[in-house]
Amino acid sequence: MEPGSTVSAVRSSRVLCGTEIRPALIVIKEGKIHKILPNSSGSTGDTAAGSEFHAERDVPLPSGKEERDTPLPSGKEERDTPLPSGKEERDTPLPSGKEERDVPLPSGKEERDTPLPSGKEERDTPLPSGKEERDTPLPSGKEERDTPLPSGKEERDVPLPSEEADPKEYSTFLKSRPDVMELEAIRTVTELCLKYQVHCHIVHLSSAQPLALIQAAKQAGAPLTVETTHHYLSLSAEHILAGATQFKCCPPIRGVANQEQLWSALKAGQIDMVVSDHSPCTPDLKRLDSGDFTQAWGGISSLQFGLSLFWTSASKKGFTLPDVVRLLCQRTAQLCRLDNQKGSLVPGHDADLVIWDPEKEFEVKDASIHHKNKLTPYLGLTLLGEVLRVGLMGCHGNKANVDMVLEALTDALKTLP
Repeated sequence: MEPGSTVSAVRSSRVLCGTEIRPALIVIKEGKIHKILPNSSGSTGDTAAGSEFHAERDVPLPSGKEERDTPLPSGKEERDTPLPSGKEERDTPLPSGKEERDVPLPSGKEERDTPLPSGKEERDTPLPSGKEERDTPLPSGKEERDTPLPSGKEERDVPLPSEEADPKEYSTFLKSRPDVMELEAIRTVTELCLKYQVHCHIVHLSSAQPLALIQAAKQAGAPLTVETTHHYLSLSAEHILAGATQFKCCPPIRGVANQEQLWSALKAGQIDMVVSDHSPCTPDLKRLDSGDFTQAWGGISSLQFGLSLFWTSASKKGFTLPDVVRLLCQRTAQLCRLDNQKGSLVPGHDADLVIWDPEKEFEVKDASIHHKNKLTPYLGLTLLGEVLRVGLMGCHGNKANVDMVLEALTDALKTLP
């Protein structure tokens, strides 16, 4: 290390290195993990000026999500207002600015042989309707599916709530988004994924019904990945009160039995990762005054509490800390093709660290929420695993450091093909 270099280090008796928790000293230089010393009582081994953050009781984990699943001290990591596209749900930015897509292509490459004439070149992946996969337009516009779905008209077979249905009741909204809609949309994706052999990613899986379809497609060779979110694993329809529009998201939160099936699929490896699907909004968009689920903004702010939400339930279901890192950090980094620099605590990777106490319980209170708009369905819940500190590329907390990290991440994304 060069003379005069500034060295920082994180020392802990419990550091998750790979699949092992052990004492270690993580030495950080210029935002990267320089080396990991096996004994926490060691020194940095360098003559450079240094500083250490001691976390003897707590477990440093790779954040993996750049700035996402745990709060930054500045509280600036989330969007305070919805973007025009309304698609704030991504945990990690996609390389080619495709956050808005329902089925992202990590490679960013078009599968089309010829451009579409009607201004459709902007879609890189087929949409659930199956109307964008053709190389040339169809005259009638009514035969758009290369592989017909069994029902052929799933969007017309779904009964809509009657006019007499109470929009304040969560069941009214839930019935407007039945499992079959998700099932048939995913059926289209799996068929096209198998046909074209282009990687497809299914975002925010809420229903357990498509699981068999997804598994069959993977076994048949479809390059397919799928995520679910913290709210589908933590919240249930049976506990949502009338007018509680802070619980609205799309797809909707479903019942307890469905939730248990998602956990089982996650345990079995059928679901690849867990993400925040963070989608904040200003309070007025949630229509709390009327309690109308049909008019309220669909999205949940879960960014700050993702790690604790997951661990609260996962720790009781046989998941380990290495499982947490795999599902929340490594797999998401792999999806975005950033796994060569994020998602694991290894030398050469960005020093994205989470210092947390996995045994400490805490209550979600309004004063502790870092989001600008603090409306959340998790208010008042007691969660397990308190985040004490977060570091991105070795930086702890001020806005200038956060801006520097985001700029470096943007530059890194531009280098991807």
